[in-house]
Amino acid sequence: MHLKNTALKNRSQAEYQSCLSYRERSSYEVCKETADWIRAHIAQHPKTAIICGSGLGDLADVLEKKAVFLYEDIPHFPRSTVAGHAGRLVFGELSGQPCVCMQGRFHCYEGYCGSTVTFPIRVFSLLGVEVLITTNAAGGLNHHFQVGDIMFIRDHISTFGLGGQNPLHGPNDERLGVRFPCMSDAYDPDLLSLAMESVQELGFQSFVHTGVYCMLAGPSYETIAESRMLQALGADAVGMSTVPEVIVARHCGLRVLGLSLITNRAATSYSSPEEACHEAASHEAVLRVSVARAEALCRLVARLTARLGESPRAPRPQPLTFI
Repeated sequence: MHLKNTALKNRSQAEYQSCLSYRERSSYEVCKETADWIRAHIAQHPKTAIICGSGLGDLADVLEKKAVFLYEDIPHFPRSTVAGHAGRLVFGELSGQPCVCMQGRFHCYEGYCGSTVTFPIRVFSLLGVEVLITTNAAGGLNHHFQVGDIMFIRDHISTFGLGGQNPLHGPNDERLGVRFPCMSDAYDPDLLSLAMESVQELGFQSFVHTGVYCMLAGPSYETIAESRMLQALGADAVGMSTVPEVIVARHCGLRVLGLSLITNRAATSYSSPEEACHEAASHEAVLRVSVARAEALCRLVARLTARLGESPRAPRPQPLTFI
């Protein structure tokens, strides 16, 4: 028993030191080191970054003129530990536009700090990325949503953030962004309009919606009572990611478009144990639905990227700030 407790203590200390190390590595200088290393290994600089959620890594496979890097080979980069996240950074062209795809994101439930989860966003900003498209797999809270539907995010609720966890905690470096960024414009309305135009062009109106995304810390899925509470708060979908990335992206001045693939319907009824178990989420089910909808997602993101290339590129906006 003593040996077991000692091992657990050592593991806990190692994880804590790792977290401290990543906090230090979120500094401007270290982000710049990573960006400089990447810049020296790629032919063209991306203007759009795409984060592939659970099971959505096929988005990166459609890129042309690819340059692929394993996370473990990139200086200071964290490691992805979740099934369905390949752990690769893929640079290339999508619809003729220079892009970078993250095949695998980082989550707070993996033991990472908020500054570690969002480290790639700061690196992308230093590489000259202007638009972040972030995707995720989520549970549907809106009764009108079906499994396999896509929801563009118009706003979010972060129970994680309301509980005191924010990736911007700690000293602020003005070279990375302002101290108090405004989040009322977190999801760019012009990008959302462009996305919905792409939906109409592709004929995807029947399974695409807009709504409010809620982030829980995870890794346990929500209870029935929690799902009911989130519905009352106005959430349409729930997941365990995305919000920290969006906060830091806006802190850096990036424009953001978010979308959720509804991979299960959150259980909200106690009517029978069988019904609750049938609706209950599992990571395996999430991956199955992601694979089934992968083609439509790839077409949608590719069309949107093409539209971004057609649109005159506005000067990179700076986030609003309140003191």
